[in-house]
Amino acid sequence: MAAPFYNKFDNALSRSVNISRHFHPEFSFPDADVILRSFEGTLYRIHSYTLRTTSGLFDTMFSLPQPTKYQVDAQGQGYTGPVNGDTEPEEIPIYESDFVLERLLRLLCSIPIPSWESYDDLDRVLTAAEKWDTPGPIASIRAALTCPKFLTSDPLRLYVLAKHFDWREEAKLAATQTLKLNLLDPVHASTLARLSSKDLLPLLNLHRRRRDMFKKLLDSPERFAAGNSRCGVTQLDNYTWREFKNAMFVEMDRRPLGDTLGVAVGQSAEWPEAKACWEAKCAKEGCGGLNYDRVATLRQIRNCIDVLPSTIED
Repeated sequence: MAAPFYNKFDNALSRSVNISRHFHPEFSFPDADVILRSFEGTLYRIHSYTLRTTSGLFDTMFSLPQPTKYQVDAQGQGYTGPVNGDTEPEEIPIYESDFVLERLLRLLCSIPIPSWESYDDLDRVLTAAEKWDTPGPIASIRAALTCPKFLTSDPLRLYVLAKHFDWREEAKLAATQTLKLNLLDPVHASTLARLSSKDLLPLLNLHRRRRDMFKKLLDSPERFAAGNSRCGVTQLDNYTWREFKNAMFVEMDRRPLGDTLGVAVGQSAEWPEAKACWEAKCAKEGCGGLNYDRVATLRQIRNCIDVLPSTIED
């Protein structure tokens, strides 16, 4: 006996919802047979064919047997039979924001999208695209991630995404860009925590190999011989050179890119160790020549940095 009351209540509720319904202007196709509802309540009317052919999630969902829908008579007293094809499609709740849902649907429908403003925006849409199993939007976002704006702004985050999706070329590009970062800085801890040990180790090895190889090259007598001395007789006191090498090693550990080393101007050129090295003179009485050729030594330091590994190994 209580069924008619609930039927009337449901009808009244449906009418009140319909009055306040708001369709997105870009997704209000009158002949579409699916309505998606965002977290904010905005409705997106779209063709099921589009969803089925671009999304593995919806392809699976629409292939499942659907329950038969019935309509209530005008007096709300009972069911009159199956719903015909002219009835408004049932809304499907999508627990995504308007921004994410609109961007994703634009990509699915090949509608131009505004430029991406931040990694957060890309990450949110990419997460939804992965949940929906949509290869097209994922490929589009993949291409956007390698533009200079994102490649250089947060390469560690790009590396995390590239490893997650097994994008090898993007992972290598991102790994190269991380060389300007100190991975031991606590500011990167939360991002690194998203990596598995299998993906983190190659990145750590790249940074460590550059530092250790650089030290080995600095210690090489073939590259930095006593020929830098103006004096060919007196044995040099290489204390200032050793101190300068230690300072460069520490800097390479902090910033494995090495772009601050081997330069004539800049912060490293003003180091006390650098100045002491270039000012060191032969102790032999009557000589007083400079121990090291500054220009040639800086050039050799740059040559050492140029031969260091620049990205992760496959």
